[in-house]
Amino acid sequence: MNSKKTTLLALLSAFLMWLAWPPIPFTTPLLLIGLVPLLIAVAKIRSNYSEKKGKQVFLTAGLTFLVWNTACIYWVYNAISAYNSPFVAFLISLIPFGLGALLMTFAFWLYYRLSNYNSKWIAYTGLISFWIAMEYLHQTWELAFPWMTLGNGFAASHQLVQWYELTGVYGGSLWILLSNILAFEAYQAWRIQKGYLKFRPAMVFAAVVLIPIIASLIRYSSYIEKALPVNVVAVQPNIDPYEKLGGISPQEQLRILSHLSDSIGQINTEYFIWPETAIPNYSDEERIRSNPDYIQLQDFISKYKNGTLITGIESIKIYNDKQTISAKLNPNNGLYFDNFNAAMQVENSANVQFYHKSKLVPGVEKMPFPKTLAFLTPVFAKLGGTVAGWGWQDHPGVFYAQSGVGVAPVICYESLWGDWVGQSVRDGAQFIAIITNDGWWGNTSGKDQHLLYAKLRAIETRRWVVRSANTGISAFIDQKGNIIKQTKWWTRTAIKADINLNSDLTFYVKSGDLIAKLFSLVAVLLALIIPYKKWIKKSSSK
Repeated sequence: MNSKKTTLLALLSAFLMWLAWPPIPFTTPLLLIGLVPLLIAVAKIRSNYSEKKGKQVFLTAGLTFLVWNTACIYWVYNAISAYNSPFVAFLISLIPFGLGALLMTFAFWLYYRLSNYNSKWIAYTGLISFWIAMEYLHQTWELAFPWMTLGNGFAASHQLVQWYELTGVYGGSLWILLSNILAFEAYQAWRIQKGYLKFRPAMVFAAVVLIPIIASLIRYSSYIEKALPVNVVAVQPNIDPYEKLGGISPQEQLRILSHLSDSIGQINTEYFIWPETAIPNYSDEERIRSNPDYIQLQDFISKYKNGTLITGIESIKIYNDKQTISAKLNPNNGLYFDNFNAAMQVENSANVQFYHKSKLVPGVEKMPFPKTLAFLTPVFAKLGGTVAGWGWQDHPGVFYAQSGVGVAPVICYESLWGDWVGQSVRDGAQFIAIITNDGWWGNTSGKDQHLLYAKLRAIETRRWVVRSANTGISAFIDQKGNIIKQTKWWTRTAIKADINLNSDLTFYVKSGDLIAKLFSLVAVLLALIIPYKKWIKKSSSK
């Protein structure tokens, strides 16, 4: 096969995968066959007699994944450029554009190498294992950006993956990869085999596709929520993120938030959810009760006897010495401090709870590998920055109200981590509150993808999700992943709903990312076969 045809097949896979990706509706099933053209291209490269086949496989797969990733998350540049110069924003954007594509490409390259020494089914097992291992790596290391995890692709068709309550999104990744492999085998058999053998792989492919879909639809139609309602208000102040940094005073922002809340709040409203960094002042957590903004919040919530407010806030902690790796020195007083992108819970009592955003955006909110790069601290200090970036905490949090209700506070980007949210649910969270500010991204598909991904957290945990987004899209999502109510983009409004609490734990919440961990282990074992087989082959040829 010449390079032109290989390139066309690679681009066809990229197009199919983009067409299937959220927020494009009704095309999600294309994920189950989207990689078939690329598998055909790799098979053709393997069968030719040219040298450097591994390089050809790498470049061909790399083209598919770079085009697909860039087409789906082009909006990342918008978010990063809000804080950085265009050149710096472009360089940082290469992390999600290029690094995710590189990991996917590496998985395909390892699959090709393994196929040179083993049967095709061991190689296929390797492809699934390498891919899932790379996805898990991209969720757990310092450069984490799991936006393009394959299982996320079903966010626009949540009715088809109700079994995520058992497997999480990695079950979706497994299903997509296996389906593509079987579809490729069906294509090969159609070309080569005769008689019954011509149709058998297609029948297996159809079973693997249809059985999970049918089971999911049955679960979707039969799932019934337990009636344990609380009245919740989600507020969308629609404050331009650029004006938020100085164009509108904090007092005016609080006035807007309070007014929107009061406009639909009821005497029995139990929760008000305000968006990320709704309170933009750097408030000292130890002295929060004497903070004028906090006093204004207490005046607001005092009108609601059983009311609880969860709001985003930019907060600080001050230390006498460097207690955390993220702590920075204040040269004016010799004290250290951490600044946090935080959530705060306020009630009709002196009790105040904080949660610090922990899944920080690499290169924007946190410098990757801060311990390794600690020697660069003086350099970044001269440039007005820091290697440490924002502070964070090591474990997810749960806010408990006086009534005993537990809530999982999830800040923006953190809503991509199913197991992280699941830990909060294991610790007692009965619903999930996502607070975010998607205004930096502009009116792009990023805001829609972010909303749709929240549906998967609802299914995995069987918890309602209340989403408060500064500029939209705010929403209420039920335990089956249905968006019950949502706002329009770039509108100032508030919405309310009676949501049902749930204390039952799904298998996924109990087990976490078990599939990812198991396949990562298999990936390591299969990867070790490659150098071993290569050594055996060289030894036998001497």
